[in-house]
Amino acid sequence: MVRKDGSQEPNCVSVASVAARILVIDHDPATRRLLAAALASVSTLPLEIFESERAEDGIASARGTSFGAAVVSFDRRALSANMEMVANLREAGIHGPIIATSSTGSVTAAVEAIRSGVNDFIVKPFQPKEFARRMLARMREYESHRVAIAQVPAHETDESFEGFIGASSAMKEVYAQIERVATSKAPVFVTGESGTGKEVCAEALHIRSRNHSGPFIALNCGAIPKELMESEIFGHVKGAFTSAHEDRAGAAELANGGTLFLDEICEMDFALQSKLLRFIQTGTFRRVGGTKEMKVNVRFVCATNRDPKEEVAVGRFREDLYYRLHVLPMHLPSLRERGDDILLLARTFLARFAEEEGRHFHGFDSEAEAALISYRWPGNVRQLQNVIRRVVVLHDGDLVTGAMLDLPTGNTHEAARDTGPLPRTDSPSIDPYWMQEQRIIEEALAAFDGNAQKAAAALEIAPSTIYRKLQSWSED
Repeated sequence: MVRKDGSQEPNCVSVASVAARILVIDHDPATRRLLAAALASVSTLPLEIFESERAEDGIASARGTSFGAAVVSFDRRALSANMEMVANLREAGIHGPIIATSSTGSVTAAVEAIRSGVNDFIVKPFQPKEFARRMLARMREYESHRVAIAQVPAHETDESFEGFIGASSAMKEVYAQIERVATSKAPVFVTGESGTGKEVCAEALHIRSRNHSGPFIALNCGAIPKELMESEIFGHVKGAFTSAHEDRAGAAELANGGTLFLDEICEMDFALQSKLLRFIQTGTFRRVGGTKEMKVNVRFVCATNRDPKEEVAVGRFREDLYYRLHVLPMHLPSLRERGDDILLLARTFLARFAEEEGRHFHGFDSEAEAALISYRWPGNVRQLQNVIRRVVVLHDGDLVTGAMLDLPTGNTHEAARDTGPLPRTDSPSIDPYWMQEQRIIEEALAAFDGNAQKAAAALEIAPSTIYRKLQSWSED
């Protein structure tokens, strides 16, 4: 392990010094030196770069030194080993951004990298300085959010709670409910509209739980093809199916000792629900194609934006699984129910994105504030975040105006709910939905030079949706 400046590790670690330490894990010493030099050259603050050839050494160093970020190479390692490395780095104390590099630039590799828990995936070869700028932007984004929360003790503010931002009575009730149920081992069932922060809620439950020292593993049941879902949950053995070239641990195994979060649980294939039920009841499972019974200790948190009772009534969700999971129900309020939280969130996002993009915004004019309050926000917090990001990217100035927000006029949420179905049309001039969807996503990717994160923000969808669509089109 090499420390760039050769100085001794200080006993007292400040927030700034932690943020300025970066761990680089790569088997190639030339790549490590190149990255270290590039990071040092583009940073306005002095950086301490720690280099490690082996993942084991890097993880060991992370347990003894506080790092603000890490760069890890996914070359020469199987997917299960990559996921284990990232999980171990998180467990060792690296809570800032982790950037993965790889000489494999396929869509599948990108999807698997994001699924492993990294914050960004960059394909080799790359321009060192461009990589360094991207890395530092991720660090600034994380640090501005973390410091805003960490510098103010929780008992002195009602505006934040374990990743949530809000001071409304509706959110205070959510905070109190999280504190009440977090220490229980019983499953939690979180409901709420899309974009209300169900995964943030799951992470808050994990942090406040007895299993907070274990891993937090999240799995989106709606983002994974149903034929791959069983393998994603339970893992598989080599040769279990055509593309199973090696043994692989699933989310259940990786979450041992911690929390398993199953997002969009109502999207799960009905046939797989019985296997999930058995796993929840017994704590045991088998990898796909395996014969060995494995036992783990996990806390279950699941979420859906649907009405689970209705899903049970129409036969899409097993009633016995519903009652097994629906032990401690929680409901997250929509953004339109949170009053002044809208402006509080908007100002937080504006400050964060303005710093990230190098803009000068510091607030909203009266017209913009009125527009933010009156709009119905059908996409909730996620939509608000994307709107503010778009404003910051496309404009600059001191105050955000109503024209910059460019919000739809009228009560679009109510209109969408009250209007009946559109009339059928047999016109041959209309392209099929799948063709229009593919064209829209490809045009968005082209507009942002292939950056799926920015394309997803512009389209107001999750990046995982773009990765999943690209993967399915490449397979077709």
